[in-house]
This record gives sequence, structure tokens and C-alpha cells, in this order.
Amino acid sequence: MSDTRNVGDTGTDFSTTVSSSPLLEVRDLTKHFPIRSGILQRVTGQVRAVDGVSFSIAAGETLALVGESGSGKTTTGRAVLRLIEPTAGKIWFDGVDLLSLRGESLRRMRRRMQIVFQDPYGSLNPRMTVGAAIREGLIVHRLAEGAAAERRVAQLLEEVGLQPGFASRYPHEFSGGQRQRIGIARALAVEPSFIVCDEPVSALDVSVQAQVINLLRDLQRDRGLAYLFIAHDLAVVSHMADRVAVMYLGRIVEIAPRKSLFAMPTMPYTQALLSAIPVPDPTTKRQRLLLPGDPPSPSNPPTGCVFHPRCPHPARDAACARIVPPLEEKAPGHFAACIKQPPTTIRWDEQLESGATKEPEFYRYTRT
Repeated sequence: MSDTRNVGDTGTDFSTTVSSSPLLEVRDLTKHFPIRSGILQRVTGQVRAVDGVSFSIAAGETLALVGESGSGKTTTGRAVLRLIEPTAGKIWFDGVDLLSLRGESLRRMRRRMQIVFQDPYGSLNPRMTVGAAIREGLIVHRLAEGAAAERRVAQLLEEVGLQPGFASRYPHEFSGGQRQRIGIARALAVEPSFIVCDEPVSALDVSVQAQVINLLRDLQRDRGLAYLFIAHDLAVVSHMADRVAVMYLGRIVEIAPRKSLFAMPTMPYTQALLSAIPVPDPTTKRQRLLLPGDPPSPSNPPTGCVFHPRCPHPARDAACARIVPPLEEKAPGHFAACIKQPPTTIRWDEQLESGATKEPEFYRYTRT
């Protein structure tokens, strides 16, 4: 029998602190990929890519999803759009149960939910002109045809900072930043209200990154767009996000308004991520919070707190390996999953029953 316990669930609705009626609401989203082996390709295990993720996004808001490679960020974004089918969970978009939609009703809903991919070249068909790629969505959703579609393509190219004459060219004729602008124009063609930005600037030069970030912010202001902004660069996130959710091994371990998270990170994992942000002064001496080892395999995650094998918290003990920490409110609007960072709903007697030897204490890594 497993010793893992899931106690102290307060039932707090941490994901709707921005809006009482969010545009997108995700509850207990799960995506497991089967592991097959042998001649008969029988299922012998599961890769827990996303394991019970919950959040919401209000209209016009940007929620950044950050974490190490392999933490489940991209899988979460694609599962929300049903580019891959979730294993379990609930997704509501503008009050509609997204997982119940099929066929034509799902196709109509896709018009309101788009994605900008990480690789600006790989996401464009090299055999299609830029104009054809952007016009495709207009035709599929029957928004414009013929001369009206051509005018719309020209308008979209201008909106993202490109010349209308580029519509007759092919993707290989453009730089990486220009191709990403084309990808953004393609997403905008069907007039969405929500866009998943899957690391949209990670493949670009730093100077171009700033241009694309400014473009996304301008489009959000002008169109009222909501973004799920997936990134690993916290310096970019600090300029883009309204709220930040930190993922580790398929789970959200901290979620808070951007200013609160950067000023007072609660989860030790978040503190380690923030300590890695470069300081733009070569004369400043600093010390990073280096985590031991590598992230565990999502096919065999640790029991209890998934971060406990690498956690630097001085109060870490056996209870961390047995109790699954609830995502609970540590400060107004600031939620984290750590039973050793007070306040916590996991009482000390419950921790003692699970083998605790150290009482919760506030831990904050200070970068020097």
C-alpha cells in the first residue's frame, strides 16, 4: 500500500482570482501518454506529462506558464486547444464545455482559439506562399473569398509590421522574426479572442524578441486578446505576463500575480528559477540557487511533493515524500504547493503522522 496521502485540500478556487467569469477555465487537466513495449506493444506504463493542472484566464489577460524543459508546458497548451486530446479534466471556454464539442461545433469554436508555435519556420508550409497560408483560415471558416480575402491578407500583414507585397513570397525568403510575424498574422486571420503563445520568441535573436513582444502587447491592447504565454525565459515573462504559473513535472506548483511572484517567490523551485535570471551588470557578484540532480522522469514521479528530492528547504523531511501538497493561498492571490512554507492547511499533527521531524518555517533564498 502506498504511503502517499493527499490531505489538506481546502477547496479554494485559486484560479479565478482575476475574474469571476473567466474566458478560459481549466480544471484538473491531465494528459498521460502510454508507454508500450514488447512485440504486442502492450501498455506497460504512463508518462504523466500533465497531472491535474487547474487555472483560468480572463479576457484580455496574459497568464505565463513557466518551468524547465519537460515540465509539461507545451502539452498543457495543446491539450487546452484540443490539438491533443486530454486524458481527463474539464475545459470551459466562454462558458462552453470544450471537451463535449465534436465535428462542426468544435470547428466553429477553433476560430476563437488559436496558437503561435515556437518554430516560425517549421510551422509554415514551405510550399505555400505567405498569402495562401494566411488566407487558408479565412476560407476554411468562410470569412472572406476572392478580392475580399486578398484585402484582408494585406491588412493583416500591415498589422504585424510587414509589407502587403510579401503575400506572394515563400517562407524561406524571410528572417526568423519575419516568419514569426507571419505566424501571428495567420493566427489573427480568424479573429480569435484567445491565443496560446508557445515560446514565440525563444528561437529569435534578442533584439528581435523585443520587437515581437511589443507586437503581441500592442495586439492585445487593440484587440482585447487573452494569452497563455508559454516560456522558460523569466526575463521575457516579467515584461509580458499579468499572472505567472510555475510548472514542475506536470503540475502547477505556484501561481500568482507577476509582481507578487517576482517580489516574493514562495515555492523553493520558483526561487531557483528566479535566481537564474541574468543581472545586466558584469560587475555585480551574485550566487545562483543550484538544484541538485535532474528532474525525475514523468513516467515514475516521486511520491508526495514531486519536487522534494531536489528541494533546498531546510525543513524538508519525510512528510514531504508522503503528503501531496495542496496548492494553497500563502498571501492574497498568491498560491503555492509547499507544506513547509507557512501558512499551510496541513496541520503539524498530520505532518507528524507522516514522519515529519521539522516544523514549517519560512524559507527565502537571497541572491547576493
